[in-house]
Amino acid sequence: MRVREDYRTLTGAEKSAILLLSIGEEFTAKVFEQLDEDEIMHLSQTMSTLGKVSANVTERLFMEFAESMSSTNSLVGSFDSTERLLARVLGKEKVADIMEEIRGPAGRTMWEKLSNVSEEILANYLQKEYPQTVAVVLSKITPEHAARVLALLPEGFAMEVVTRMLRMEVVQKDILEDVERTLRTEFMSNLSRTNRRDSHEIMAEIFNNLERSTEGKFMSALEERNPLAAEKIRSLMFTFDDLMKLDASAMQTIIRTADKEKMPLALKGASDELKELFFSNMSERASKMMKEEIAAMGPVRLKDVEEAQQAIVTVAKDLADRGEISIVTTQEEGQIIF
Repeated sequence: MRVREDYRTLTGAEKSAILLLSIGEEFTAKVFEQLDEDEIMHLSQTMSTLGKVSANVTERLFMEFAESMSSTNSLVGSFDSTERLLARVLGKEKVADIMEEIRGPAGRTMWEKLSNVSEEILANYLQKEYPQTVAVVLSKITPEHAARVLALLPEGFAMEVVTRMLRMEVVQKDILEDVERTLRTEFMSNLSRTNRRDSHEIMAEIFNNLERSTEGKFMSALEERNPLAAEKIRSLMFTFDDLMKLDASAMQTIIRTADKEKMPLALKGASDELKELFFSNMSERASKMMKEEIAAMGPVRLKDVEEAQQAIVTVAKDLADRGEISIVTTQEEGQIIF
């Protein structure tokens, strides 16, 4: 379990959750009595996933309670402690509803267990369902498993599913519950809560886990149907930070090919580690000049930095498409060269 030790990273909701956990169940119950349902839901969600909070953070956050807080080694926000607090101010059914929403409509491990179902069995079952239902399921299971299932679906049906995933907003609770209820009956498993994510990001991870030929087939079809979505997915599949995965030869080729005017701007917003990767693959003179140019820039707009970084990523992808470099990612199965 991670320990929260950086006060600066805490959100307002997390600060409130730490306060409520630190003052105990009795006083927290009284606070909850003054809150509306949405506020209780929001705080409960935060408390249940807070994890450990170090004493230093607690003391920094509540200076006025320094003496009482200094003897506390840590606070632990968990499902159980949150449920106990809710039970003091809300009815049993209401508590059950809130905890179900926090954990996921059907419990903690529902989607995780579904990801253990054979892709052949799951694909065979899903191809008999509506494309929208399949889109919901694939957006909830792991990208790796979703990729394997997607590759086994009939091509036309699979593209319908991809299209719906890209258009899909947050799934309404009653729809998700219906899907889960059916899956529970079919597979005798539980689904776990997952965070809401951008549909293009989900599809990018799934496409990254497809075989190259299968990914190319889907991407080509998607480019015809929805070129903007295809471009967004393609950009998410390899980012500027992913350059850290490349070997020295590939980096040197990118540096030689990329626009020299864009490179300082791109590196201005890069991590120190990534900057060093670029500098280590330049001559000493070129590296010195680049550092001086970056230092002389002053403040720059984030939008301009992102555009410059994307331009270099585009160069990397073009070089890879021409076979001049290899974009390599390391996964559990081993190295895959695109």
